[in-house]
Amino acid sequence: MIEDLSQIRSLRRRYGLSQKELAEASGVSQSLIAKVEKGDLEPSFSKAKAIFVALEELNGKHEKKAKQLMNKKVVFCAARDKLLDVVSVMKKKGISQVPVLEKSRVLGVVSERAVLEAIGKFGASIGSKKAEDVMDECPPIVTINTGQKMIVEMLKEYSIVLVSQKGDIVGLVSKADLLDAL
Repeated sequence: MIEDLSQIRSLRRRYGLSQKELAEASGVSQSLIAKVEKGDLEPSFSKAKAIFVALEELNGKHEKKAKQLMNKKVVFCAARDKLLDVVSVMKKKGISQVPVLEKSRVLGVVSERAVLEAIGKFGASIGSKKAEDVMDECPPIVTINTGQKMIVEMLKEYSIVLVSQKGDIVGLVSKADLLDAL
C-alpha cells in the first residue's frame, strides 16, 4: 500500500486521472483531494485509506499485462530431440531456455542450467541424451491478461513464464523480457 500522502498527486497524474475522477473512485470530495495534494490538510485515517485503496485498484488497471511483456517468437523442441541439437538451436538463436512440447502439451523446459547439470552428470555420453532426459519441470503458464506483478513473482522461481491464449502457447516472458519492458 502507498505509505506517503505526497505520492497521491504523482500517482494520480501517472494514471491520467483528474482530481475529480480520483475523488469519485475513492468516495471522497474533489476538494479534499486538492487540499491533501497541496499539503494543506491531513485526511482522517478512513479517508486516506479510501484514497490509497482507490489508487491501488487503479494501479492494477494500469499494470502491464503478459501480452505486452511477452516475446512472441517462441522456439520449442520435442521431448525426443537430441540434446546437442537443442543446444545448437539455443546458441544459434541466442536463447537460454527452450520449452519442450509434445502433442501441443508443454512437458518441461531445457535450460542452460539443466544442460550444465547434464554435462556434469553424463560427461562424454551427453551426445546420446535427449531433451526429455535433462529438462526441468514445466514452467508456469498464464493467460495474456496476467499482470506484471504476478509474472515477476513467478520469475523469482522459474526461468520463464509461458503465455497462453485459448489453450495455445502464444508467447513467453523471460527475465530479460521483463527488464526490456522497463
